Amino acid sequence: MGAYAGAVRELLVVLVVAGVGLLLALLAAFGPWHPGGDDQHPAVVVELHSPVGVGTGGVADNAG
Repeated sequence: MGAYAGAVRELLVVLVVAGVGLLLALLAAFGPWHPGGDDQHPAVVVELHSPVGVGTGGVADNAG
């Protein structure tokens, strides 16, 4: 009976740890990642900045 109780306890610990990990993963995936409404800067994934004084690099710029 002792081995059976130990196996059940170990299985319960594994299931509880897996459940906690799943909850943390769901929280990280679906939780709010962007700044709140009182922040000055809006949330962006990538900020794009053009270099100063450089053309578009197209054919018309290089044609001379």
